[in-house]
Amino acid sequence: MELPLRQTFYPLGFAVEILTNRSEVLDAAQASFGHRRLSRGGTGIQIRIGVTDEGGSQVAPEPVRREYKHLYSMVANTENQAILDLKTGTSFIWLNRDALKNSLYLRHNFLEKTVYLLLGSSMVTDIHAACVSKQRIGVLLCGDSGAGKSTLAYACARAGWTYTSDDTSYLINHSMVPRVIGHSHRVRFRPAAKKLFPELEEREITPRMEGKASIEVPVAELPAMETAPEATVHAVVYLKRYPEAHASLVALPRRSATEQMSRDLFSAGDIRSKHERVLEKLAGVPTYELHYCELNDAIMQLEMLTQGSLRET
Repeated sequence: MELPLRQTFYPLGFAVEILTNRSEVLDAAQASFGHRRLSRGGTGIQIRIGVTDEGGSQVAPEPVRREYKHLYSMVANTENQAILDLKTGTSFIWLNRDALKNSLYLRHNFLEKTVYLLLGSSMVTDIHAACVSKQRIGVLLCGDSGAGKSTLAYACARAGWTYTSDDTSYLINHSMVPRVIGHSHRVRFRPAAKKLFPELEEREITPRMEGKASIEVPVAELPAMETAPEATVHAVVYLKRYPEAHASLVALPRRSATEQMSRDLFSAGDIRSKHERVLEKLAGVPTYELHYCELNDAIMQLEMLTQGSLRET
């Protein structure tokens, strides 16, 4: 199949070229990656997306994902699937015209997933953490799904902190210091966040990958907040929120973050081994548990943490 249309985008600041035969694919890529122009350098990654005229009356189901070492597949049905070789950076996505009817389906299930998997196998290591900073002291907010990472990160931003990411941060593999990139152009919330932040009351709930409902809002549409696409990590904080909690920070043993994040990796084989080596950058970063109930109390504890870090530097 001829793929005459091509355009370079900069997800996370890394150059990725997309080749296709349908302009709708490039439109979807613009919606996903068009916010970033600054490039950290070329990657050599090309993503080929071929679209056929076949199709039925409904959008294909969510793809089933399988991984073996450096091989990765995403299969919705016989007409909508993707094959990736994470070691060589080779990929091909094959779709029918019905997959283009819903731009969110295309973006979330195939386009973004492929791009971040390929970048994650070569340039970055993704970690389940939000990131905010105060006076350039970066703090990773970690915890299980639903722990409140996005909520606390946004609450910090409303209180004058610099916002970098909500629930996924990307550790830069080749950085000499622990430095992360985030999706600082948007914030994703759980539906329950409407009760906490009045500006979200009229926002629609959008289904996400793996069926998780969320509210996705561009930062430009939120009350003025300072953002930065990258931050250097000076502390890692695991969130423990429960009703009877007295706000406090409890120091964890050295290497706690490295060991926990290594257990949480989704990669396999040689790529997983590489990610484990990258996570060693966090071995010497002070790590804490933050016990709290109210957001304002949590922010106060984080303020004291950054002030202590400033004194040490």
